Amino acid sequence: MSNEQKQLTPDEFIAANESKVNKRWYPRFHIAPRVGWCNDPNGFAYFGGQYHFFYQHYPYEPKWGPMHWAHVTSKDLVHWERQPVALFPDHPYDADGCFTGSGIEKDGKLYLLYTGHVDLLKKPGQPDRIETQALAVSTDGIHFEKSEKNPVITLPEGVSTGEDHHFRDPKVWQHNGRYYAVVGAQTADEVGQVLVFESEDLEDWQFKHVMAKAHGNQGFMWECPNFAEFDGHEALILSPQGVKPEGKRYLNLHQSVSMLGKMDYESGIFYHDAFHILDHGFDFYAPQVTQTPDGRCLMIGWLAMWESAMPEQADGWSCQMTVPRELHYRKDRLVTPPAKELTALRKAAHTAPELVMTDETPLTDWSYETGEFCADFDLTEAEGLAVHFTAGFDDTVSLMVEKQSGAVTLVRKSAATGRKEERYAQLPAGERHLSLRVYEDRSSLEFFINDGDIVMSTRFYPKTAERVIVLEPQEGTVRMTEGVFYELDDIFA
Repeated sequence: MSNEQKQLTPDEFIAANESKVNKRWYPRFHIAPRVGWCNDPNGFAYFGGQYHFFYQHYPYEPKWGPMHWAHVTSKDLVHWERQPVALFPDHPYDADGCFTGSGIEKDGKLYLLYTGHVDLLKKPGQPDRIETQALAVSTDGIHFEKSEKNPVITLPEGVSTGEDHHFRDPKVWQHNGRYYAVVGAQTADEVGQVLVFESEDLEDWQFKHVMAKAHGNQGFMWECPNFAEFDGHEALILSPQGVKPEGKRYLNLHQSVSMLGKMDYESGIFYHDAFHILDHGFDFYAPQVTQTPDGRCLMIGWLAMWESAMPEQADGWSCQMTVPRELHYRKDRLVTPPAKELTALRKAAHTAPELVMTDETPLTDWSYETGEFCADFDLTEAEGLAVHFTAGFDDTVSLMVEKQSGAVTLVRKSAATGRKEERYAQLPAGERHLSLRVYEDRSSLEFFINDGDIVMSTRFYPKTAERVIVLEPQEGTVRMTEGVFYELDDIFA
């Protein structure tokens, strides 16, 4: 970046450089930066008759840098409008980044609670950062003023986060007329934890308690905590760092999990069960939730993973979000089907007659690089099924289902890297019915199995735009009882 470019405001820089971006892998119906870098979802809230969604953003280069907040809005959760960059580092308490945070409506104003990040010169026995929580307020939902009281939350007296001072990612909600915020942290001996704070007005906060803490193999830092309420149940959703692989579980660098339980507002303690993986694919992190006006709980995550290959950086942009997902309680667990609003994206529908397959069957009429594939399969007379999304033999993402064991495997083969990678999930053993919804968007695939019982997401960078879906029965006959491929609309006009 030239010195001249550094003098431009974030929005001026974006406007001057957007036309230079190579769109070969750029999504049509996922939120992504116009230029530069993005990571964590931020400030997901409903205000002024529309959804507001922000995300971590560095506009000046397609790599991580001092964090800004990009901003998009939508009246229907389907069609989005880009807004000016909402937050950027410009105060001593956020000099090196406006890190992850959340949004909430109060008295006709939109409040953003975020982490102000300051880098320090590393000294023995001293932290290399200071992280505090700051507030920004808007009357119109577009222009934000940072509070003169910032930072409004600092590390509580008597609470240690260790030498590295991890203390970030506040998520705020309201309960019985009071406001609560969870903040991710770690203990002095490097164990992940979540702290909860309480306020009457969003400006003056009191530390309540350690809401939850890691035990055993649950990580050294708990990032991006969310308190979620859905279908009469509660969950703590977070992204733990430092969880070690356990067999076929926890194979990504960092994880995103839920813990079902119950919040005790008197004590500030969340009583919960074990970790449950939210997305079993390669690329999912830092999800954030919000409530809809009709009472549903929605979630959007970062469709990427730290330290993964991101070849789109050479094209002037990097990373994207998932499609919105709903949180529901089913079969004693949390499931995350696609948000019902997404059906409004559908345009042309390409249907297939019932197929009875014993051999590999390419669906050659459905060669699109973006769209939604929906199908129901009867596996009664087969041992399993493989569904391949291929752009040539060496660029393929495959979903493999074994009926007898219930094992689900996502296989990613890349010609660019020469690598073959796998991720795993588990259906009930002997399951004879398989329902799939797959969102394909140039460089990403999101698999929703049996209406969100299992979700697996991945980035995918084929050399060609030509794609083919191939169905491959495993040892027997598979029936596709219903099949349709929808072309989908762009989410930005």
